[in-house]
Amino acid sequence: MENYIVSARKYRPSTFESVVGQRALTTTLKNAIATGKLAHAYLFCGPRGVGKTTCARIFAKTINCMSPTAEGEACNQCESCTAFNEQRSYNIHELDAASNNSVDDIRQLVEQVRIPPQIGKYKVYIIDEVHMLSASAFNAFLKTLEEPPRHAIFILATTEKHKILPTILSRCQIYDFNRISVEDTVAHLAYVASKEGITAEPEALNVIALKADGGMRDALSIFDQVVSFTGGHITYQSVIENLNVLDYEYYFKLTDHFLENKVGDALLLLNDVLSKGFDGSHFITGLSSHFRDLLVSKDPATLPLLEVGASIRQRYQTQAQKCPLPFLYRAMKLCNDCDLNYRASKNKRLLVELTLIQVAQITAEGDDIANGHSPKQVMKPIFTQPAATQQPQATPAVPRPQAPVIAKPQAVPTVAPSTGTTATTANTASHATPTSILLAQGKEEKKIPVIKMSGLGVSIKRPKAEEEVKNTATATITPQTAQPEEDYIFNERDINYYWQEYAGRMPKEQVAIAKRMQNMHVTLLNATTFEAVVDNEIVAKEFISMTPQLQEYLRTRLKNRKVTMSVRISTPTEKVRAYGRVEKFQMMVQKNNALLQLKDEFGLELY
Repeated sequence: MENYIVSARKYRPSTFESVVGQRALTTTLKNAIATGKLAHAYLFCGPRGVGKTTCARIFAKTINCMSPTAEGEACNQCESCTAFNEQRSYNIHELDAASNNSVDDIRQLVEQVRIPPQIGKYKVYIIDEVHMLSASAFNAFLKTLEEPPRHAIFILATTEKHKILPTILSRCQIYDFNRISVEDTVAHLAYVASKEGITAEPEALNVIALKADGGMRDALSIFDQVVSFTGGHITYQSVIENLNVLDYEYYFKLTDHFLENKVGDALLLLNDVLSKGFDGSHFITGLSSHFRDLLVSKDPATLPLLEVGASIRQRYQTQAQKCPLPFLYRAMKLCNDCDLNYRASKNKRLLVELTLIQVAQITAEGDDIANGHSPKQVMKPIFTQPAATQQPQATPAVPRPQAPVIAKPQAVPTVAPSTGTTATTANTASHATPTSILLAQGKEEKKIPVIKMSGLGVSIKRPKAEEEVKNTATATITPQTAQPEEDYIFNERDINYYWQEYAGRMPKEQVAIAKRMQNMHVTLLNATTFEAVVDNEIVAKEFISMTPQLQEYLRTRLKNRKVTMSVRISTPTEKVRAYGRVEKFQMMVQKNNALLQLKDEFGLELY
């Protein structure tokens, strides 16, 4: 029986041209080889299965090729290429850092670097999963990586660049490999299927590419699995059945139920999905992606963002025309919130069902029902506004009559007294006109309150002039309630007590000035002003700089806002200085000789 080789190994690229989805990187490497500008260290980083190790091997074979082609590829005919293809080349060394991550392994590698190549120009060392090296191994590798021999080239490959020391990164040329697109993956799978004589539907290959998530090795592994399941004829149904992928048909049906506000059908469809073993989180994530695909299908400019087959693409475009944009925005938001809260929910199925109910009612009564609110009800006004009346035209002046003539109003609304919070009207005229009383003697119009009715209440608005007079009178008779605080009287003893208290609370950075304050005695000049006498100008400047804070503290403690501090430099005749402990005791003895006797009896000493 012939040995079976998996597709990921059998169809592994052997030239730069056959590498899938990394055109920019392969072109850069080919140009570097053609111009002879080769770095001593490279770092290939990117997701799994995108061609990092493959490109490292192709690069190592090409730089040692004795007769490269005009396109910058290896000839595969010289001794170096033949030895590489037969896996007996001594110029290429691969090290798996996941299992050889100690300092001793790196030391052995460093010793091998010194030996020049026997055939070819370079010895290439490929270290895969380099982020698995220990910190000690990285440090042992630094010097060799920075200044290797001229014949040595290091190629480091990793999937987690952030775990590599910055000192290593700074010594390498970094190449970031991208995820392989769905189109490139589908094209390569179709090529492999044609080589193997396997028939495959484009939609089936598209599902495999989406499942691989940008990794070609994963895509080829899934391809082999599906081939074994189907026996050489890959269909869309067989792929979704084997890979346990939810069919697009469920999402299309569910969206139709949403647009028709069929909550019951949506819940039954969810029950069918869960009964087939699918997880609720997987279902709601797929539904979010479905709404996203519908959104990008509405605009031809964003249609390339839709990564599906041709037939499925047409269905998306058809259904997208039925979905209003507000519906898609709101549905995506609800599904995303459900996905975020799914893990923390105690009743996960109920959470998904509530989300489906909300989505199904988006187009029913607007966003209010979708948010759980009752639909808005438009209330008809009870009172209708009176029709606008035209102002009467000015009439010529008439002779002054002997008696006042009172014009009878057409209709006057009557306001019923009420003891509750809501006033009601008894009768309203259909056409109300302003009421005015004409005084014949002065030809003046007396202003009366205007009744305005809105909603369910009645408000009486007084004339503006009358309101202003009332407000002015009220403001005139309003007494002032603010009373100034009374300042307390203090003496010299009080001021010195709080002076010492302030000195004791000063920070350690001001210990010198605090000690000086503790040895001082301030003098009260008058009821609110005290004086601090210092012996030189430098100290005076320090006290003046801290005067605002000290005054504020003393005013607060003494409860007197008029406390004022003055600083004065002592005259030459005055002896103002800081006394020591011995000097203080001597001054106290001069006032009371009993202190000296007390000191001698108890054997006290001053130090």
